Amino acid sequence: MDSYTILKFFWAAILGILFMGLGIMVGMDMGVGTLLRFVGRNDGERRTALNIIGPHWDGNQVWFILGGGAIFAAFPTLYATSFSVFYVVMILLLFSMILRPVAFEYRSKVESSRWRASWDWAFLISGAFPMFVYGAAFGNVMEGVGYHFSWTGQYYQDESFLSYLLNPFAILCGLMSVALSVYQGGAMLMLRAEEPIYGRAQRYAVWGGWTAAVLFALGGVWISRMSGYVLVSGGASGMAPDPIRGQHVARVAGGWLAHFSAHPALWIVPLGGLACMIVGPLVLRANRPALGWWIGAGSWIATIKTVGIAMFPFLMPSSTTPDQSLTIWNSCASAYGLTCMLVLAAIFVPIILSYTSWCYYVMRGKVRTADIVNDTHSY
Repeated sequence: MDSYTILKFFWAAILGILFMGLGIMVGMDMGVGTLLRFVGRNDGERRTALNIIGPHWDGNQVWFILGGGAIFAAFPTLYATSFSVFYVVMILLLFSMILRPVAFEYRSKVESSRWRASWDWAFLISGAFPMFVYGAAFGNVMEGVGYHFSWTGQYYQDESFLSYLLNPFAILCGLMSVALSVYQGGAMLMLRAEEPIYGRAQRYAVWGGWTAAVLFALGGVWISRMSGYVLVSGGASGMAPDPIRGQHVARVAGGWLAHFSAHPALWIVPLGGLACMIVGPLVLRANRPALGWWIGAGSWIATIKTVGIAMFPFLMPSSTTPDQSLTIWNSCASAYGLTCMLVLAAIFVPIILSYTSWCYYVMRGKVRTADIVNDTHSY
């Protein structure tokens, strides 16, 4: 195996890790925002929930930046094509996420229940909608996206964005993402809050975990009946980054299960994810939120790893011109670019993990409503 192929493998793995970090850390914050109006029955309780994630939410957005940056640097063809295909959805996503920092800064500036209630709805929208889009995006790429390239390399979109956002399988994946986010956010609230927030968060987290388990199982059945994509010929690991020629791709019923059929040991990944989604709520009901939080992280890891195994080596298949589907082989950057980025990732990813861990360690302990109400400098 040559060094260029190894670099492609490394960056596919790094991209998967970044997606996992996004789901776990950003999903947790988004889950708290989604639950804000339901776990907090008055202004003091809602401020308590916000101050639990207040010191961390902006740092966790680094996972969004890293994910986008990794796609831009390591898989530029994927970046250009995906951001074009999902342009309208991306704009809606950005507008919803813009609400989030504004809501944090402005919610407590005016002593008005109507003012603060409006920003609470903004937290709900900016929490649930991005996580829905995140899950739906995985569903979209598994079904295939309508695009093709001309002989000049020009990209053309063949389907409306509404067909991506509103198709049944994408909706199922989006709802599962929201459910996992609610679980992770609820577990975090249990870790840092006291009653009555603790009990309410526990109930929502338990139902979030079990809802995710049901949707994950339904998604598995759906994928088994779905037409997946298979490399019939070409598409070698050492091929040049050219999506126009060099490979033949076929759509095959149940194609996304080919790797699992060839290597039965891989079934431990989706089964482990399903087990986490079932066991996690039981652990939370046993009042062990720290362990429950880590089990929730395991759910995210197993889910994204399952998608990665099923789709390998595809990144974004084309439903209208399958031979032009984007893979980790034909949409990557140059060997020199991948090497430079790998050096930077080896330096900065451990730094990010270190300061994130340090921040959570420093901010450990319970956040009490009585303290928040008397603190005019908090959220």
